[in-house]
Amino acid sequence: MKSEQDTGKSSRRHHDQAFKQELVRQSLVPGASVSAIALRGGVNANMLFKWHREHLRAVGAATDAVLLPIEVTPAAEVAAIPMSTGPTPSPSRPAPRNGVIELEFAGAQLRLRGAVDEDSLRLVLRALRQSA
Repeated sequence: MKSEQDTGKSSRRHHDQAFKQELVRQSLVPGASVSAIALRGGVNANMLFKWHREHLRAVGAATDAVLLPIEVTPAAEVAAIPMSTGPTPSPSRPAPRNGVIELEFAGAQLRLRGAVDEDSLRLVLRALRQSA
């Protein structure tokens, strides 16, 4: 019985460089779905991610963290915002402070006013993550 090695047949597919470069170029577009590009190209998404990483290494692209802009509102403006009354905190936890938490992400804005405890904030963030 002949093995696959004996027949001279390779079990790996080899893609030409132009094909790889085109898929990587498509994946570099902001907002592009690497999985969708891989599916259209007939390759596994993990393979395209690998080509993407190799391309970034080859061009010497930095993988540093991206800093996002923030806006700090002066305390006078924050104090002018009416505070809502929240639920009474449990005696085992310190009382939450009144204030405002504003988050902007993925084109949305989340503003929490008044008493915000950790559990409530965690529930809101978990719900947002699941809906995205």
